[in-house]
Amino acid sequence: MQTVNRYGIATLSAALIVLSGCATSPLGRTQLVFFPDSEMNRMGVLAFQDIQARTPLEEDPVIRSYVQCVAAAMLQRPGGNAGGSAWEVRVFRQDQANAFALPGKKIGVFTGLLKVAENQDQLAAVIGHEIAHVQARHANERVSTGYLAQSGSQLIAAMAGGSAETRSNVMAMLGVGTQVGILLPFGRTQESEADLIGLDLMAKAGFDPQQSIRLWQNMGATAGRKPPEFLSTHPASETRIRQLRQRMPEAIELYEQARAAGSRPACD
Repeated sequence: MQTVNRYGIATLSAALIVLSGCATSPLGRTQLVFFPDSEMNRMGVLAFQDIQARTPLEEDPVIRSYVQCVAAAMLQRPGGNAGGSAWEVRVFRQDQANAFALPGKKIGVFTGLLKVAENQDQLAAVIGHEIAHVQARHANERVSTGYLAQSGSQLIAAMAGGSAETRSNVMAMLGVGTQVGILLPFGRTQESEADLIGLDLMAKAGFDPQQSIRLWQNMGATAGRKPPEFLSTHPASETRIRQLRQRMPEAIELYEQARAAGSRPACD
């Protein structure tokens, strides 16, 4: 009887945890998220500090200003900077064509991306995609999945002062690898969500959403023998482009509304 009771209690506890972690993504998908935003933000800040400690920053003020201009235009749209505090945007001097965003309002762009994104609209497509991952709480989903496999109460402590191996595991759950420039993919569903949410974000900010398709075409065309890092972590495919095209009429409408309201970014 005691064994049955213990089993019943354990099952009930697990069920309560799952029920308490239910949420809904911006596109209406049911999510499993256990952690409050405050804890996710802390993990994101610590991960960002770790990246900055081992990755050189771009020193060219023209490049920094360009990236920050695009990011600012994305974030200054109505509702784009919920919570009041500004996002921190850093440009890292790395050859990989990649970018990332972390909970805690942190954005990183690798200079290699600027060789593939031909203009401000294409750069906005990537930044919008990464911001979408944060807004949709995709990192929280991945960390919550890790919670089911290990003691979730140790995650924050691990980032603050755990072993290198433990910190590495937590960073991986946030989507950041321990090697410089290596970012880890979200699931296919999350990537598709980020594509569509990011498309709307760039359109609302006054960036041409049609350039998002051109960006993915550029990624494939310039891949050569070694595909850009962004493709290896965010698989570009006909499915992705088809989904963007299906969403494009709505995005163009948002774009035209933004332009009519005066949102005309001029970062190039």
